[in-house]
Amino acid sequence: MPTGVILAFLGYASFSTADALIKHIGPGMSVFEIAFFTTSFSILPLLLTNRNERWRDLYRLRHPFLVHLRCTTAIAGTACVMYAFTHIAFADVYAIGFATPIFVTLLSVLLLKENVTPQRWLLLLLCFVGVVIVIRPGLRALETGHFVIMVGACLGAITTVILRHVAPTERRVSLVGLQVLYSALVNGLLMLPGFVMPNLLQLAIFLGIGLLGGLGGLLLIAATKTTPANLVAPVQYSQLIWAILFGALFFGEYPDWIAIVGMLIVVTSGLLNVLSDRRPMRWKPRLFFFRTGL
Repeated sequence: MPTGVILAFLGYASFSTADALIKHIGPGMSVFEIAFFTTSFSILPLLLTNRNERWRDLYRLRHPFLVHLRCTTAIAGTACVMYAFTHIAFADVYAIGFATPIFVTLLSVLLLKENVTPQRWLLLLLCFVGVVIVIRPGLRALETGHFVIMVGACLGAITTVILRHVAPTERRVSLVGLQVLYSALVNGLLMLPGFVMPNLLQLAIFLGIGLLGGLGGLLLIAATKTTPANLVAPVQYSQLIWAILFGALFFGEYPDWIAIVGMLIVVTSGLLNVLSDRRPMRWKPRLFFFRTGL
């Protein structure tokens, strides 16, 4: 199994734990306040692990347009995800969010000229069928959160594809530091109208979310440096395991047998997608690129 796949699995496990904490604390806080504190704390893992890069080089970018576009999509995508976690069921957020690898593959083919085999297309289609089985549109009422997380999935796909392009040449202090800086500024302003002073327990939870999110981000950056995006992205399906576990243990959310069948389809097809082709893949980028963030 590629090293990048293992790193991505650990990264998504960190994200899932952070997501459970967000859902726990969400009802008493605005989305922007949660994003402000958790994103600000997420810089700590980089501060502790950064030894070779200088912070004064934060704005020394090889692809400035793509880096700033990555920050924009990352911040907007994060807001969508946090809104969804605080308004709809845990498993529903993940199920819809798992449309991201489909968008990643489409963008990889259209923008990066990545070679994707017919077998992978079939497996991605099977993943999509599994997602539809889980959410069953038309058979139950869909809330605003369901549509918001779909937008978040599209933004996440852009983020993943752009990160795959810029990660080999940009500094980690730029990829992580600029996103945290811009997120603090944007969310700091947006949280002011409904600001609620967090207590010590809430601050501790924010710190935990930030540390887990920062660790997950660093793991995904490392993963995308060694493995193509359309191999790393399907590892996100492992979060369904955490969704079922955390949802049942902490939020009283128990998926029915139809949803479980859909999740099994998603997980199985996603893992097969990862393991089906280990050949090196060449990237043939087009002249124009945009860029994203974690």
